[in-house]
Amino acid sequence: MTTNTAIQSTDQHWQLKMFSRSLKKQLKLEAMLDLMPSVTNRVCLLVTCGDNNGALNWHFRAQGGRWLWADIVAESLKEMSSLLNEPVYYVASTHLPFAGQQFDCVVAIDVLEHLDDDQPFLRELYRILCPGGQAIVTVPNGDPQLLANRIKWLVGMTPAVYGHIRAGYMVTELSQSLQQAGLNPVEQGGYSRFFTEMIELIINFSYVFVLSRQKKGTPSRQIAPTTSGELKTHGAAYKLYGALYPLMRLVSQLDKLLPAQTDNAVIVTAVKP
Repeated sequence: MTTNTAIQSTDQHWQLKMFSRSLKKQLKLEAMLDLMPSVTNRVCLLVTCGDNNGALNWHFRAQGGRWLWADIVAESLKEMSSLLNEPVYYVASTHLPFAGQQFDCVVAIDVLEHLDDDQPFLRELYRILCPGGQAIVTVPNGDPQLLANRIKWLVGMTPAVYGHIRAGYMVTELSQSLQQAGLNPVEQGGYSRFFTEMIELIINFSYVFVLSRQKKGTPSRQIAPTTSGELKTHGAAYKLYGALYPLMRLVSQLDKLLPAQTDNAVIVTAVKP
């Protein structure tokens, strides 16, 4: 599947403009759509955990089907709902307020690494999925041997800065967690290799330790703007980033020279028996 048409329709919403210049989020969407079955006439749910302004929801909705939205963090619900013109549910990771066997497809983006115990959340995914329904789960690759991880942690961008309880999961670890919750892993993928990760590191480090510190005097607990107000606050820096974006995109293409084993984010799809 492709996102080109959707990405071009971004003139009126700040979230979509940001997405059109976010290398990693575009790669994330493309990788997940490659693993997602056809959702035409299907009922689907997207669950996120704070690092989401609604742009990903907007692009998933463009694939068809009937979508519901949920987030484990309340911070961006208003901005997300404004973009989607639909409610976004604030939910607890231990209980999703949906009926059992309600969804044909559930997508969980970067949730598990924020949780002390992933099993209550994964069991909830199992409960709300229809038999034969599919869960698509993405998390950071927590492999400490990955060069990008080693560099990030060395310069202070540790999992805690991103709000993570754990660094992430390797594919085998994520598959085991899904199996423990009763789901059968069927396919795996990933995205964002070394060069894209280094670009993201520069952007996130600048936001956390430079831009936000200049405005607030202390490092930010967020790695990127999550509201239109925050984006306006850093308008000059965002314009500079926009000017440099074509070069960054070119550098990101070097990831194609690297093996899939160096993906810094992993995806596993699993089916409810």
